Amino acid sequence: MTAKYDAGLHAVARVREVRERDSRHGLTTAISDHATVETGVRTLETQLAAQPGFVSGSSVTYLADRTHALAMGEALIGRREDLRVSASVMAAATAHWRADRSRLEAVSMLLERRAEERRAERARTEATHLDDIATQGWLRRRQGMDEAVDA
Repeated sequence: MTAKYDAGLHAVARVREVRERDSRHGLTTAISDHATVETGVRTLETQLAAQPGFVSGSSVTYLADRTHALAMGEALIGRREDLRVSASVMAAATAHWRADRSRLEAVSMLLERRAEERRAERARTEATHLDDIATQGWLRRRQGMDEAVDA
């Protein structure tokens, strides 16, 4: 029954539902991506911390170990930057989803309020109609009593 009322608002609600669902999906993707990057950072940090220091050997071995450690350090710096960017993306996705959710809730509340107003109006109309019927019955009984007294 509510479909015939507020058809335009129901269309807006459907669009808002789709947008909220899409932004929620984007948020879950951003969270997942952030977790993946965070795991990569932790892995590189662990590997770099576990890297043994140079104890002895040739200068070639020292140079190879040093180059490997520097490459891991550079990779870690890059992954930390990726982590910072993914945190920003996740924050933006969260804000976007919250905005879409609040817009959907606003439309839903408006639809509920309008439905409640229609229910209240129907109840008032029905009460008025029942009052009219009761009044007519009272008048008929009253007329019947007046006619019985006259007879």
